[in-house]
Amino acid sequence: MKALFPITVFALLFIPAAAQQKTVTSDTAWTSRNAVLKNTLEADLIIRIGDVDNLGFGWPEDFDPFCGRMTQAHFFPWDADPQETEGFDRITISSSYSPEKSICGSDGYSASCQQGNCKPVDFKIPLQGVGDMEIKNVFLQLFIDDFQAPVFCSQFRVTLNGKRFVEAEKIFAAIEQTGPVGKLISIPVPEEFWPDLRGNALIVRIDETKGIGDGFAIDFMRLLINRKRENSCRGDLQGRVLDKETSEPVKNATVFLADQSSVKTDEEGKFLFTRIPTGYELVSASAKGYIDGGTGADIGEGSENPEVIIYLEKGGNSAQYNNKTIRAGESITLNNILFDQGKADLRPESKTELDKIVAFLNANPTAEIELSGHTSSEGEAQMNRSLSYKRVNACKAYIVSKGIDEGRILAVGFGPDKPVAPNDNESNRAKNRRVEMRVLKL
Repeated sequence: MKALFPITVFALLFIPAAAQQKTVTSDTAWTSRNAVLKNTLEADLIIRIGDVDNLGFGWPEDFDPFCGRMTQAHFFPWDADPQETEGFDRITISSSYSPEKSICGSDGYSASCQQGNCKPVDFKIPLQGVGDMEIKNVFLQLFIDDFQAPVFCSQFRVTLNGKRFVEAEKIFAAIEQTGPVGKLISIPVPEEFWPDLRGNALIVRIDETKGIGDGFAIDFMRLLINRKRENSCRGDLQGRVLDKETSEPVKNATVFLADQSSVKTDEEGKFLFTRIPTGYELVSASAKGYIDGGTGADIGEGSENPEVIIYLEKGGNSAQYNNKTIRAGESITLNNILFDQGKADLRPESKTELDKIVAFLNANPTAEIELSGHTSSEGEAQMNRSLSYKRVNACKAYIVSKGIDEGRILAVGFGPDKPVAPNDNESNRAKNRRVEMRVLKL
């Protein structure tokens, strides 16, 4: 039985995709099920799989999937075009779905698709055109429909060529689309995956791992290599960070986006991002003494976007690290994490400190951490960011090799962007060359 939404909504949505070409993107052949575009306004290379048709429902007049907000609700189930690229424009449910596993309830997609062809598939993005081009940044874009992990307690596993894409998993864990509506998301792809782009294909897989009824759909995927942020559709985002218990403002909190761009809150807990790429964005906040918090933001083009509120909960729990008390939200500089000049290979003496992190995570099985790499200002900034990321990723790999779930560790390379001292003499520059551990939760 179909779950019906008002006929007037469906009539508005069912407009052929070809009628809507009002977009800044060079990717305008929306009926094509694949596209490869070079040297565009948006990126040096765009590779798309899946047609751009809102799951076959079409777009409202003047709606731009690359610049607009969420689509309106549509009915379900629907009949997917049998000629569509496998996995797109259809409902997908957990490969291990079982109604009794859905402890937080189950959505209509899962209930409507128990007998159909609804299991996850491997999405294959052909890598033609990449060759030996210089890679500066990579984004995976998806037009997603009906992800609701916070509602149904679902847990999504995302892999690229069989390797876990933890950063994407954390974004999907926060998305709450509140029903059958679509939205574009853009996820930065960490540098550890870039060597895979020299191969023949990038295999993307998304599956719910707990067997919970949180069905979803995907309209299309795009891989953007060397995205030109300044040429994307952009909008402003404002909000406030508040104490969860008292609703008092949290001043001097760091608010950051998925690409790690960040701002600070003022005395009233307010923050503002200007001219950031449009789409569904995970906005997170951290402050000393608080557990990291976040919320989703639906960013459309221009300045008229809804204010977002991020509530932070005080980290009352504490734990011991190296005979020191540490709480959620706090950072410590790790001692004796050493590398040879210009390289990312761990020196043997570094493992003593990393073994302490392994012991900390084993003693606190719900703890999650962020490892961040920092450099002085000497040399080219982007090269330093890359090196600092590779170094903390080497630290992460060592910790994971000792049996720690990689989903508990984020690796971030800030390069010279967050100095703790002026870069005016060698002593101060040495202070800026560091690896930090921040406790995200206990």
